[in-house]
Amino acid sequence: MPDSARIVAGVGEYYTGKLREHGPSPRGVDWNGEESQRLRFEQLLKACPGDGGFSLLDYGCGYGALLSHLEASAGGVEYIGFDISEAMVRSAREQHGEGPRHRFTADRERLEPADFVVASGIFNVSLGFAHDDWRRYIAETLDAMRALSRRGFAFNMLTSYSDADRMRPDLYYAEPAEYFDLCKRTFSRNVALLHDYDLYEFTVLVRLP
Repeated sequence: MPDSARIVAGVGEYYTGKLREHGPSPRGVDWNGEESQRLRFEQLLKACPGDGGFSLLDYGCGYGALLSHLEASAGGVEYIGFDISEAMVRSAREQHGEGPRHRFTADRERLEPADFVVASGIFNVSLGFAHDDWRRYIAETLDAMRALSRRGFAFNMLTSYSDADRMRPDLYYAEPAEYFDLCKRTFSRNVALLHDYDLYEFTVLVRLP
């Protein structure tokens, strides 16, 4: 099995297990709580106009928490949630149903370009995969996100500036400058690195010409 396929299978199983253990909740997608989850969403959505009127692909949607956030904060958003865990997609449908302006899928082949693509937490849980394989998987995923975005995309990652005594061996802590440079050189001149909010992570916003 190719490295990327092994990684996708392993990560999918991990999050399916978290959902089984904790249900549709922040802990079910391996976050500490609702407040930090809300803060992450606010950073990612800085890539998008604040008045709605756009389509958004939530790449790694979990149980659909971002949809709830959007419904409370921004009107007129056409939402598509994608997750590699079919159990997560089933849970998202149970939580939110499906309608003319939102749907969920675990099938990459059903994905169509959206104005914006966002990904929260999908690069964190490296599960002991080799460092180079994980970095290659991230690069491949960012390429896929770029191909699906018309106006821009955003993602977050755990930061290498985290306190050493809090770092876990099963998580990937990225060098912020590495991914700023990758996006700047590969995808767009217009890239922002957000590392000024009170979590052990950073967010990258890529605005497309």
